[in-house]
Amino acid sequence: MEEFAKELGQPAFRGRQLFGWIYKGRTDFREMTNLPEVFIRSLEENARADCLKTLRRQCSKMDGTQKFLFGLPDGNAVESVFMKYKYGNSVCVSSQAGCRMHCSFCASGINGLVRNLTAGEMISQVLDIVRETGEPVNHVVIMGTGEPFDNYENVAKFLRLLNEKDGFNLGMRNITVSTCGVVPGIRRFAEEFPQVNLAISLHAPNDELRSRLMPVNQRWHMDELLAECRRYTEKTSRRITFEYSLIRGVNDREKDAAELAGRLRGMLCHVNLIPLNEVTETGYLTAGRPRALEFMKMLEERGITATVRRQLGADIDGACGQLRLNAAREQQK
Repeated sequence: MEEFAKELGQPAFRGRQLFGWIYKGRTDFREMTNLPEVFIRSLEENARADCLKTLRRQCSKMDGTQKFLFGLPDGNAVESVFMKYKYGNSVCVSSQAGCRMHCSFCASGINGLVRNLTAGEMISQVLDIVRETGEPVNHVVIMGTGEPFDNYENVAKFLRLLNEKDGFNLGMRNITVSTCGVVPGIRRFAEEFPQVNLAISLHAPNDELRSRLMPVNQRWHMDELLAECRRYTEKTSRRITFEYSLIRGVNDREKDAAELAGRLRGMLCHVNLIPLNEVTETGYLTAGRPRALEFMKMLEERGITATVRRQLGADIDGACGQLRLNAAREQQK
């Protein structure tokens, strides 16, 4: 921001002032009262403080979850979710418009990848939600549309902006990044962000099933992925969360639980069981919460710590990509 101020003929400290205003949620340069008029006019001609437009906002009557569909300057759209927990408020952000990973049960990749989001577009999701809800944000998860490690450079910049003490000032330990298993990204992430939480979308206990559900497994098989996960925990001493969406009759059987437990035994990890959010186009059905609780017990009996994710926003297109997909359906009518 200092270099940007210099480009507009202002001293570096003006850039720091501008940075501070943006992270206070100001999007109108005229509200930045300590900036000189000449700088304000130059900003109005050459910049914008917010790159997103709220296209749709849905509020759950069940649990206070709010889902946002944000329009991008090029006409694309991304979605973000605000969630309330006992330990604080969390925002789930998207890292890409669309997704190239094509997980067969997920809405995010149905129409493929459009483009990567910039760090500014990611930070704007958080700042806009803070402004629109009037609520503080204590945790940020990159678990929305897109594969974060397929957009590593912008995601890394976003993480540093979140953590910047003169900016959003969010602790690294209050941030989680979720990947479907891009092994080189995990390796780099362990080096550069050892305090940020890591989640792995696993969703299957073996290569045959995982390759069917998640094409990324054809590039990095489970043995390679789990070996990298073990190296990650040894290097960072941080626990990995494995996300496991339960699909009826596909990956929710007792033999699946036994095989999964065998794969993960001895690793510093936790399994987060997710009753599948159904998407019409996929044809998959959710195993449901009662079955998820049974599956959790099966894992625990085999020495694996597990929980069942609290389902949020079920009445407002709560699954990743559903709001964006529904908006696309409406445009095609």
